[in-house]
Amino acid sequence: MEGLGSDAETSFAVLGPLQVGHGGKPVQIGGRRLRALLSLLAGSAGKTVSSSVLVDGVWGESPPANVTNALQALVSRARAALAPGASREGGALVAGDATGYRLAVSPGQVDAHRFAALADTGRRALAGGDAHLAWTSLGEALALWRGPVFTDLADGDTASLWTARLEAARLAALEDRFEAALRLGRFAQATAGLPALVAAHPLRERLRAQLMRALYGEGRHVEALAAYEDARETFADRLGADPSPDLAAVHLAMLKGEWREERGAPPEPPPDPAPGPVSDAAPGGVAMRHAPAPPDAERTRRSTLPARLTSFVGRETDVAAVGDLLAANRLVTLLGPGGAGKTRLAVESAEPLAGHGRLPGGVRLVELAGVAAGADAREVAEAVSAAVGVRPGHFQPGLAAVEAQRPHDPLERLLGALTGRHLLIILDNCEHVIESAALVVDQVLAECPEVRVLVTSREPLNITGETLWAVSPLHVPSPGEPARSSAEAPAVRLFADRAAAVRSGFSVADHLDVVVRICRELDGMPLAIELAAARLRSMSPQDLADRLDDRFRVLTGGSRTALPRHKTLRAVVEWSWDLLDERERMLARRFGVFAGGARLAAAERVCGGEGLDPADVLDLLGRLVDKSLVTVTVEGGRSGEARYTMLETIRAYALERLSESGERERMRLAHAEHVTRFVEEIEPGLRDRRQLDVLAAMSAEHDNASAAIRWAVDAGRGDIALRLVGALGWYWWLTGHRNEAVARSREALRAGEGAPPHARLVVRAVHNLNVYEQLQLVSGTEAAALLRDIQESAVAVGRESHPFAAMATSVIALAADEHTEPDCVAALRTHSDPWVRTWARMLRGFLGIGNGRVAEGERETELALAGFEALGDRWGAASCLAALAETNYLRGRVGESADQSRAAIAMTEEFGAPEHTLHLRGRLAASLWTAGEREAAEAELARAVQIMTEAWDPLTAVILLVLRGDFARERGRYAEARRDYTEALALIGRSRQALDTMRAPACTSLAMLALQEGDLEEARLLMADALESAMLRAEGPVVSVAAVGCASLAFADGEPERAAMLLGWAARMRGFEEVVGFDHVRVTEAVRAALGTEEFSRCHERGRRVSREGAAALVR
Repeated sequence: MEGLGSDAETSFAVLGPLQVGHGGKPVQIGGRRLRALLSLLAGSAGKTVSSSVLVDGVWGESPPANVTNALQALVSRARAALAPGASREGGALVAGDATGYRLAVSPGQVDAHRFAALADTGRRALAGGDAHLAWTSLGEALALWRGPVFTDLADGDTASLWTARLEAARLAALEDRFEAALRLGRFAQATAGLPALVAAHPLRERLRAQLMRALYGEGRHVEALAAYEDARETFADRLGADPSPDLAAVHLAMLKGEWREERGAPPEPPPDPAPGPVSDAAPGGVAMRHAPAPPDAERTRRSTLPARLTSFVGRETDVAAVGDLLAANRLVTLLGPGGAGKTRLAVESAEPLAGHGRLPGGVRLVELAGVAAGADAREVAEAVSAAVGVRPGHFQPGLAAVEAQRPHDPLERLLGALTGRHLLIILDNCEHVIESAALVVDQVLAECPEVRVLVTSREPLNITGETLWAVSPLHVPSPGEPARSSAEAPAVRLFADRAAAVRSGFSVADHLDVVVRICRELDGMPLAIELAAARLRSMSPQDLADRLDDRFRVLTGGSRTALPRHKTLRAVVEWSWDLLDERERMLARRFGVFAGGARLAAAERVCGGEGLDPADVLDLLGRLVDKSLVTVTVEGGRSGEARYTMLETIRAYALERLSESGERERMRLAHAEHVTRFVEEIEPGLRDRRQLDVLAAMSAEHDNASAAIRWAVDAGRGDIALRLVGALGWYWWLTGHRNEAVARSREALRAGEGAPPHARLVVRAVHNLNVYEQLQLVSGTEAAALLRDIQESAVAVGRESHPFAAMATSVIALAADEHTEPDCVAALRTHSDPWVRTWARMLRGFLGIGNGRVAEGERETELALAGFEALGDRWGAASCLAALAETNYLRGRVGESADQSRAAIAMTEEFGAPEHTLHLRGRLAASLWTAGEREAAEAELARAVQIMTEAWDPLTAVILLVLRGDFARERGRYAEARRDYTEALALIGRSRQALDTMRAPACTSLAMLALQEGDLEEARLLMADALESAMLRAEGPVVSVAAVGCASLAFADGEPERAAMLLGWAARMRGFEEVVGFDHVRVTEAVRAALGTEEFSRCHERGRRVSREGAAALVR
């Protein structure tokens, strides 16, 4: 059997009558319906085909009375027929999920997918100029076809659509192979096959051009010109149009005798937009369109523009105009009503900027739809920060001094991070936060002169410098306009494009008058047109136009709409809503309570009951998906569960209908209780080996949780608010949602003011720890006050603390007293929770390392590492590894340090935040350099710098610039080193973040460069600056860096004894004798050589006995 594989896998051939094989032998599939089912599943190998599509494809317009049971029975027959393959391959080949069934095989086991892959290879080869490879690959692809496809499917939309799309793919492959033949000069082979194809597809211009070129290439010039005349007459008769300018240009060149295939072959047609997720309306994986070229890597890395899922119609002039406005103005606002296409226009206008060098920082899309109406500027700034890659730092070992410099205000942090960046920010959907958005944009434009902003909104920001562009509806034909120009009107073109995507064979020429009427009644609004075109899956254009009459009296300004600014969207959604039956409407309005979508089990639990059987939810959700009111995606991670989501405009309409039904408060309560139970159940997994899965699950439920908290607070249900905030505390901590944690915990504490102490304890800890992190109170009465607040609550509870409360207490206690182990930390050693005991051990380790008891600290940290690894907590393990990598590096164990850094990087990357690896990458680069792997070190550092440009943070930038300067200085590239050091210091000076701690290392490195260049006076001035900055901080490692610099300066001044003492004092500040480090090694060897080993040791020991307070004379 030609279409079947010969290995042990089960293979499927659908490019002709269905064939199934296993181990190279045919598998008999009896019965048309069973063959139809397997044909559909094989066509979408590995992807789910919805039950409704399967039913239509198997039974057509005559489904059985109990269609669900009938489909299940047919699936059982399919599993039995495929049982030999299933037993060898580890499970049933036909698997069910939330929306339908899928064939659990790889695409390579289905001939249609092999065809698609080979055709794509050929197409790409053509684009790359390799006609030989294209000819071969396309020949192999076409050889897989054995006859008509999907002949077992029942007559209906599914059969028509699937057949048409596979035939379209075959035709495209044939065209590509003829193109390869022409480029190879095989004109006779082309002329042998092209006439029949042209006769079958007389309106296909590419085939017409290929036939002309083949005839001309064979020397049959008169016939080539006649072929053009035939095309012109056919187009005029059938379309009322002339051939395209491209085809006319080929004809003219042939007419003049100037056509040369090798010189003037017409360009390939532009690729269609990249297809979106494979729907169950087409064979999955089969390339139905020309594949786009691979995305430009640099553009992808630097921009967050969404991939195109559909073509862009009718806005070419607008795109050019908006691009010109952006080139001349720093703030452009696209104004228009909902559904006018503002977002798509913004993305299309920004795309050229993302793909070229005009904006090195790229383009970032900020979707404000998820920000609550009336949110303040802080929340808008948080949304912008997340989109441009600015995140709060995590608590990390050895970085307390670094983290202390981060500003707590989101707007200040955003402005600091945008300093010096050249990028375009798209603020999408500003109207519900217009005042706050205006404030943020005004500040960004004033403080960050290289940033440009493109806004979409229903009203202007009304700030200085704003340039407005009105986004009007698409042009619709005027009454009496000729058919040719009517068909080319943007609104009609959009309708035709979207209709063809859902209804195979649709031709606007066959329904032009009705389509023009529809577009007029929809006022040319793109969203309304797209939703209307989608209805052609189940309605004729005439039926659609007839049903729109009443609805679009509202669109033209009828008074029945409650929200005038939503009237166009409301009319479109209401029209779709009216097509639902009562049970579908009941589920749809109840489902509106899910702010972030839901899994099936959640929808069943929350929406079921009170007139809706939970067992029916699956079927009803599938129907809502089919009717485009709900979308379904598969969650990432290992869960692989389906997630159902409503578009926000449809959800808002559903909530209004829910209020009208009188069910809103009951459903909001059910939703809040469900989310609370769910989060409470999975929260312990954040501290064990379930960590990544739980993080993914909580991230998926983040919007639902936020909505539930807001409802609970507004409804006076402080008990629910306290429970939910307490369960989310650790998630917010791990993901850096500091401001959200503070705001939500504060709201919950107010709402639950009368709740018992145990209900408030964890929320109090969430609030106080995140306040501490925001303000970075490393000592003093404020930290002590936060600590007492938690401790008093714990005493009132009178029982062992929740792990989060235990962590919060210990972190803040260490801030209040950095040098001794607080009693509350010591008490955690006997906690019943093994994670808390491991946490306490890690803190003791960090405390020992930071206070000079390095051996003890390393031992405790290693034990903590083992504990976290046993528990499966990646965050804890990475924190321990980071601390050990630091000390091992300074001790000279650079290989071990590099391994630990790599392990910590791998764990941290699993959290999906590569910017949190930057300090680790810097340490890894230093270790590699010290080990002699200089090229690898520079490559690692370059990788860190690349990530840093994505998630810009001035603090990280300073650290990496200083390290890169050190590398350059060690290679003798002093000019490069000075540029990096100077840039780091300039960044410190102009940043809105306080970076005093990093000023000391930067000044020290620049001072050492001045010494190497022989400028002692500059070195002295810089070291004075470094010392002043270092002594402001309590951490020994920072002071030790400056002390080594002072030792180098003392030696250059001819004072080797004082230099040795300074080296000893640096060792005391650090806690051990550093054996690596660029300047430390150099000055130590020089001083020892000058004094002799005995005198060096004596002076060094004297320096180790000098206290911090007594160091003033030493560092003069």
